[in-house]
Amino acid sequence: MPHEPADLSPSTVAVTAGRPARTQGGPLNPPLVLSSTYISTGVPGPDELLYARAGTETWQPFEEALAALEGARLPGLVFGSGMAAIAAAFSLVPVGGRVVMPRHSYQVTLGYAQELTARSGVDVVLVDIDDTAAVLAELAAAPTSMLWVESPTNPMLEVADLPALVAGAHAAGALIAVDNTFATPLGQRPLSMGADLVVHSVTKYLAGHSDVVLGAVLTDDDALHARVLAHRTLHGAIAGPFEVWLALRGLRTLALRVERSQATAAELARRLVGHPDVLEVRHPSLPGDPGHERAARLMNGFGSIIGVRPRGGADAADAVTRAVRLWAPATSLGGVESTLERRRRFATESLTVPEDLLRLSVGIEDVEDVWRDLDQALRASRAAVPAEEPAGDLAGA
Repeated sequence: MPHEPADLSPSTVAVTAGRPARTQGGPLNPPLVLSSTYISTGVPGPDELLYARAGTETWQPFEEALAALEGARLPGLVFGSGMAAIAAAFSLVPVGGRVVMPRHSYQVTLGYAQELTARSGVDVVLVDIDDTAAVLAELAAAPTSMLWVESPTNPMLEVADLPALVAGAHAAGALIAVDNTFATPLGQRPLSMGADLVVHSVTKYLAGHSDVVLGAVLTDDDALHARVLAHRTLHGAIAGPFEVWLALRGLRTLALRVERSQATAAELARRLVGHPDVLEVRHPSLPGDPGHERAARLMNGFGSIIGVRPRGGADAADAVTRAVRLWAPATSLGGVESTLERRRRFATESLTVPEDLLRLSVGIEDVEDVWRDLDQALRASRAAVPAEEPAGDLAGA
């Protein structure tokens, strides 16, 4: 490369990082190598490839590129799924330790934390992560092993004051881990704010095409990096080389995809506020949104996820998912296609998430096309409106 990643904008780094060395007649892209086993005689060296559970030449370019995007000194560590990456991060919590985390974390993360309580006696304390004073009070209340942060949270889109929480966690002697899936490294770089660990569901925005399942962990701490690497090697939650090759291919267009989807999300949120069939809207771009000031101050962009409550409760929300034609009624997020779902259709979703909350993941289609489809679906949901609509409990503009 003609420049180091530190000299380039993140959107350029997404295109240039993880490339092979420039040689006459050499490939521009890293090759896909499908091999589980490598030739080895004698005692292998520390960087020698031996067996694909420990590392492959197809992982390395993606791990280097993601580290460059997050501004990490050490290579990222790719995992077979986002939950495998989350489990690796939680492996740093000792038996009988204490974790403080958002009550509106991703539902499977909450389920894993509950399993840690049952299996390892870990005390899990749930907080409103956007209430900085309450979080700091919990950190000071008892010795804490880890503060887990999502910002924005899934699915309620609360925005955390990351610098304040990093300072509070470290003052309390706790590690701070940030799930950066929603924001992406283009939206924020938690390691630069002092976070100890960053976790991604690579499945979402980084890969970006709804065709792979992967995760990743990043850290600038050598000891933590060694422990997470050892966890991956011993527990075997590894990624297939083809999936990682696809993820790196998807990463090249990350900036374009995020720029388009964020702009469309902000425009949709603005229009939804005045829609006659919408009760509440949540998106950090809205001036009246509780997370607006923090997002404007701490993030580069407001994200591509919108929270919407249609008038008429859960029946109306379900009716919207049946009426859309361009939007895909599906779980997951961060792909090129726009998707939506009612989150409380999952019995494991947090009980403080409204029954009628639709989580919209905005893709890269034309804004007028996705608006027309969403508008007609909301209008079609009127038939499902009961006599009384629920009281609002999703903050927003």
